[in-house]
Amino acid sequence: MNTRVVTVNPRELKLLDINARYMRHETYSALVQNVKRDGKLTSVPFAARNGDGRYEVLSGNHRVKAAIDAGLETIDVMVTDDELTKDQRLAIQLSHNALSGEDDPAVLKQLYDAIGTVEFKAYAGLDDKMLELLKSVQIGSIGEANLDFQTISFTFLPAEIESARAVFAEAKKLMMSDENWLARWGDYDLFMDSLEEAGAAYNVKNMATALALVTRVFMDHRSDLSKGWLSGDGETVLHKGWVPLASVLGTSKIPAEAAITIKRAIDKMASKGEVSPTALWQAVEFWAAEYMSGA
Repeated sequence: MNTRVVTVNPRELKLLDINARYMRHETYSALVQNVKRDGKLTSVPFAARNGDGRYEVLSGNHRVKAAIDAGLETIDVMVTDDELTKDQRLAIQLSHNALSGEDDPAVLKQLYDAIGTVEFKAYAGLDDKMLELLKSVQIGSIGEANLDFQTISFTFLPAEIESARAVFAEAKKLMMSDENWLARWGDYDLFMDSLEEAGAAYNVKNMATALALVTRVFMDHRSDLSKGWLSGDGETVLHKGWVPLASVLGTSKIPAEAAITIKRAIDKMASKGEVSPTALWQAVEFWAAEYMSGA
């Protein structure tokens, strides 16, 4: 596409009849005030020539309207004289909106806090909602934009997806957290080595299948997670936090017949006040202690 920058009267430009990008009144008012202060647009809109010779603004409609409301006689606009189809025009309009990116909250807070005057803090145009959000941002937090990271995508066959979902759901329960965790590159290498070894062992090349094999090994060895909270002698607790039952039992599920027996016993103990209704796990600890005392 051939483009060039021209200086035009913003009132001569044709604005979009339907614009997917909206701007709240207070935000638009701040934009107008900024344009008045600068006496020009500091970023150029993009427009394409129509059949009637007028340029239609595909990106930057609010900036053009703000320039008009700010009383500017001329603005700089990037234009193309290439003949664009309707589809091209719509695609350009949406892509300029969709690919504008997102602000990293931690970086945004650093930049905003670095502004020394109230006047230019107002000029920055951050609304009350964003300012409230910035209060909770820790500068030391890790922003996505500052990381050298790699995203891996796996595609599962229909026969494998349900099994994979079950494994991931179980793993999420064991982590007992909704947080996102950052792994070291060394752990990434270990993960990829595990996939390669699992695939080689079963003679499969599909990485999704290899992942299913790795997770199956994990499911079969969940009791090994006890090493995270129990010392090697099996007597000393390593921390005071909560641990998943799967690291004790090797599974998080039991037969329904056993479950109903355990539930009835726990309900009976709770009704007698022998365990707290909010800590029913105490029943299991009580049974285990009673068994050990009679051993």
